[in-house]
Amino acid sequence: MATIFANIIAIYRKELSGYFVSPLAMAIAGLFWLIAGFFFATILLGGNGILAQAAIRAQMGITEPPLDVPYQFLQFFLGTISSLSLFILPMLSMGLYAEERKLGTLELLATSPITNWAVATGKLLGVVTFYTVTIAPLLLYEAIAFTGAEPPMPATLPLMGHLALILLSASILSLGMFVSSLTDSTILAAILTFALVLFLWVTSAIGETIQGPIGEAIAHLSLLEHYNQLTQGVFDTGSIILFASYIFLGIFLTAQSIEALRYQRS
Repeated sequence: MATIFANIIAIYRKELSGYFVSPLAMAIAGLFWLIAGFFFATILLGGNGILAQAAIRAQMGITEPPLDVPYQFLQFFLGTISSLSLFILPMLSMGLYAEERKLGTLELLATSPITNWAVATGKLLGVVTFYTVTIAPLLLYEAIAFTGAEPPMPATLPLMGHLALILLSASILSLGMFVSSLTDSTILAAILTFALVLFLWVTSAIGETIQGPIGEAIAHLSLLEHYNQLTQGVFDTGSIILFASYIFLGIFLTAQSIEALRYQRS
């Protein structure tokens, strides 16, 4: 067990250090910060932003239904960030294995004494950590915005919202890692991952059209539905289990994909 853990840490450190020296990863992070900052300012301070809407309601004397400005802002902002991540995450996961295939190092990895599970877990932890570091400044944005809130917003709401964002990203990256293990084209891996995640994003709408037990089962697979539930401050163990299942499924399928490659090469 200690050897497996040490192997996971070694792969994790290698992957994480690779992201911080990768021009592409830095460009993705910079683009993410730029767009996130734009939406932050627009949602909060824009002409149709949440503060402008609150001012208009106050001028017109509208008090019902009450407008919880911090809560509404957090919902809009985290919803926007999740949609932005739908495009960013496939770009982060596309090279996890596809690049190894292109360079011819995947065969060496597949035949190494390190287990496929350890490699997949280490790679996933590395890219999830990089994404977590990327979204960390958003908490600073929100902390500055919420300092003027009266009454103060409970810290549990933004923290749970960001926990949901990390779980969502880990699920997408895990599935994207599996897709990346199937091809040596990073562009194709990104496109297929985006298509897969988009399907899982809208399964709630698909389930509503089908209805019945089958429709409910399909709707339950929706990433968006469970993400929204957590960002609303509802700690649902079912949502946590669903995200954990997607993470485990991605690691499992990736390990099986590399194991199949090992048999092909033997």
